Amino acid sequence: MDCAGSKRSTRIAAVLFFSFSLLPNLWAQAHPSAQNLLQQMTLEEKIAQLSQLPGMPIPEFKEQVGSMEDVIRKYGAGSVLWVSDPKEINRLQHIAVDESRLHIPILFGLDVIHGYHTIFPAPIAMASSWDPKLVESAQTVAAREARAGGISWTFAPMLDIARDARWGRMVEGAGEDPYLGAAMARAQVAGFQGTQTGSLDRVLACAKHFAGYGAADGGRDYDSSYIPEEQMWNTYLVPFKAALDAGVGTFMSAYMDLNDVPATGNRWLLHDVLRDTWHYRGFVVSDANAVHSLITHGYARDGQDAALKAFSAGLDMDMASGTYLKYLSEEVKQGRISRQQIDDAVLPILEAKIRLGLFEHPFVDESQIPQVLNAPESQELARAAVQRSVVLLRNEQALLPLDKRQIRSIAVIGPLADAELDLLGMWGASCKESRTKLEAPCAWTLLTGPISVGTFPPSSKMSRSSLSKSNRSKRPSRRVKPWVPQLQRLNGTTSRCWCSAKSRS
Repeated sequence: MDCAGSKRSTRIAAVLFFSFSLLPNLWAQAHPSAQNLLQQMTLEEKIAQLSQLPGMPIPEFKEQVGSMEDVIRKYGAGSVLWVSDPKEINRLQHIAVDESRLHIPILFGLDVIHGYHTIFPAPIAMASSWDPKLVESAQTVAAREARAGGISWTFAPMLDIARDARWGRMVEGAGEDPYLGAAMARAQVAGFQGTQTGSLDRVLACAKHFAGYGAADGGRDYDSSYIPEEQMWNTYLVPFKAALDAGVGTFMSAYMDLNDVPATGNRWLLHDVLRDTWHYRGFVVSDANAVHSLITHGYARDGQDAALKAFSAGLDMDMASGTYLKYLSEEVKQGRISRQQIDDAVLPILEAKIRLGLFEHPFVDESQIPQVLNAPESQELARAAVQRSVVLLRNEQALLPLDKRQIRSIAVIGPLADAELDLLGMWGASCKESRTKLEAPCAWTLLTGPISVGTFPPSSKMSRSSLSKSNRSKRPSRRVKPWVPQLQRLNGTTSRCWCSAKSRS
């Protein structure tokens, strides 16, 4: 071989060696070790991972720490909530992955309680089905749709036992029975997370509100709860233990005082019960602004004291208040919180992001969203869930099933007859917010057509698109004779069919 050829071979070998030497680094970037990341992080970057940033303008947050984008760019962020638009999720994720020093992706969270795009019955209704497999299937659909839209963490299931009907948030749970509550907890965790957390069609679940939130005095939301310890263990903690045993990824602290100590600063709850007794190894997030609210409770003197008391109690992530971002580093510098404590809190957050596959797949593939959100089988499952969740308390004078040969018209009375957003439930509307510009209505009412989206009376010649073009601009008045649902007995079972307000016999 001549000299030129030898040099050329040497250069090729050198390039190949250099290229292959980069492969471990490239693999490490996509499959990082949480411990290795932790060793590279500054104190400020670690505290940013302990912070969930608000995706909507909150003046108090901006006053304390500045703009959300600046925080992400400079330090990164553990999580962002209240953002459901996939384009906005991608924009913020690009700032974290492309512009922050360590390129750690953001964990986007949202209240996906009973559906993301396909809306299922409220949790109290789903629980009345006494069908855990149905509930698991419903939350599997919710997880698939949410993940397609860029949401990797849901603030569900809500596991608060509630025995005072005046407490409005009991609609989000399974009611008063700890046995049923535990069954629904296991089913929802399985539906959201699946058997493998890293699946790209699953999300991280969050057991909330830990604990005793449903026992608020007088049924007044956020009011204090006074619960004997025996009743805590035998009633209120039972669904949470079931969720933990099912592998739930995160917990959320509650707002209220529990026996005169706010749950968000309650070391007995967050440390003695959750970590010492139950050996929980995930992370705990506060409810919205709950860390700063320790001042309102009279439990903390100021923001710095609130940060110290919440963190010392076992609260890992501050939701939306910015209190950790502003004050936690000073507590470390003063020696009241150790760097090892900070590392112990950050580690499970990084591990969750790695398990979810966010380092390999940080961005939303917007081209795949319509296919996932419009799956016909999801709508059929929602329809089945409605049928399984209906509870008939009394059938006075054998009124049901309705006899279409005798009924010539049905009165639709009250404002909810034509209230699209109200039909989506207490949380469904929040998930629909970024999709209100779609052609079709976000929900069918009794005055606009069938309740089941995409389902029409057998003889109807109208398509969904024709309804959306006509009815969105010309909403039918209450004098219009609509299509209304009727229950009909078929082969010994009750099923839903459609008849018009004029008899179609």
